[in-house]
Amino acid sequence: MAGERILIVDDEAGIQKTLKAYLENEGYATESVTEGDWVLPRVQIFKPDVVILDIMLPGIDGIEVLRRLRQDSSVLVLMLSAKGEESDRLVGLKMGADDYVVKPFSPREVVTRVGVLLRRGRGADGDPGDVIRFSRITVDPGSRQAWKDATILSLTPIEFDLLLTLSRNSGRVLSRDQLIDHAWGDDYYIDERVVDVHVRRLRRKIEDDPREARIIATARGAGYRLDSNHA
Repeated sequence: MAGERILIVDDEAGIQKTLKAYLENEGYATESVTEGDWVLPRVQIFKPDVVILDIMLPGIDGIEVLRRLRQDSSVLVLMLSAKGEESDRLVGLKMGADDYVVKPFSPREVVTRVGVLLRRGRGADGDPGDVIRFSRITVDPGSRQAWKDATILSLTPIEFDLLLTLSRNSGRVLSRDQLIDHAWGDDYYIDERVVDVHVRRLRRKIEDDPREARIIATARGAGYRLDSNHA
């Protein structure tokens, strides 16, 4: 959808220029910053739909930027990282990044992943279906919102899609591949470990005690299921 706003956060002028050209060619509005300290003020003013965030930045690094950003924002975040920064990528995902791309990358891959994130954020499943209630959780596919008791849950689009997929298949074990198909898209490759990270984040938001998960159960070696007995 043309006109959506993308904030590019990278201190390499060549990467900024290339991504800006490719994204604007697809109809996106873009702005760029080069230092971590400038990100939050720019987010408040520009109000981006997606932040493309490099891990290595002058000033505060991308991981700290993400931590601060997630304190009061659910904006979609696509992280950029070098090949040797796998541990940083996983930390970023645990702290709330929605996806990552490894440098060096194809600009078209970044544009594709931005598009996928935005489609998930808008909801791309057609008929939203009925409101689903279980335990203390309410899931409304139409508004793409969920509540625990009367408190609205601050879920990222990926977290919401995982919760919706599991709740629509209550009691059924879904493999990580199946969850990837529903939350990211069947034409989208992503490491299965990313699913585990997002499930852990989702559990922290819906479980009474995430260390003893009762709503989202792990089927060892197979995947996850919404516990129909608890639900």
